[in-house]
Amino acid sequence: MIILIFFLAHWFLSLFFQTFFLHRYASHKMFTTNKFFERTFYIMTYVFQGSSFLNPRAYAIMHREHHAYSDTEKDPHSPHFFKDVFQMMWYTAMSYKLHVKRLKEPEERFKGNYPEWRFLDFVGSSAVSRILFGLFYIAFYVYFATAWWMFLLLPIHIIMGPIHGAIVNWCGHKYGYSNFDNNDKSKNTTPFDFLMLGELFQNNHHKRPNNANFGAKWFEIDPVYPVMKLMHWARIIRLRKNYA
Repeated sequence: MIILIFFLAHWFLSLFFQTFFLHRYASHKMFTTNKFFERTFYIMTYVFQGSSFLNPRAYAIMHREHHAYSDTEKDPHSPHFFKDVFQMMWYTAMSYKLHVKRLKEPEERFKGNYPEWRFLDFVGSSAVSRILFGLFYIAFYVYFATAWWMFLLLPIHIIMGPIHGAIVNWCGHKYGYSNFDNNDKSKNTTPFDFLMLGELFQNNHHKRPNNANFGAKWFEIDPVYPVMKLMHWARIIRLRKNYA
């Protein structure tokens, strides 16, 4: 039971800050916030993503490229140009690494308006940080695991962020239904979306990329949107005027 709770907590907390901070804030600026809360969210993203911490600047640039070139050859992670999800993940990782190391100059329209914290970006992307988090996960399992098969979950902990991204980009552009014709292959992968906190409403999101609510129809529930509304009410964040 302890291992299950730990796994689910890591899965959903890591995913929450990926969708809330990296996707909805860093990439799309669906809300504004002050420097204190921005740094707080930055730290929490680092802590909960742990060994798979994703640099907000690199994430934002790649995500903006994805929207601009959705399901074309310039899309950094369209599933329609790879034999399997592992090839897509590898290509995405190599593109991401170029942006992290600033070895690839993005188009001007993809630059700026994303959070940067050079110190935490350096620490979070360092081998030392990733190894220490990995050792923490292993130690936790050594202490609490009660069966050998539980250790099979460890690789998921270690590369949690890329796994979330692979599920969204692969399934969200291959399986499901479309509410809108977006001139791409984006899909809504319901009913499995609850496992991905709204991220699998890809068709809706590509139609309305700046809408904080990824659901469009009455049965499409984005669980992160009510949390954002609550934060807006508490004045922690300020949603864009049309979506407050």
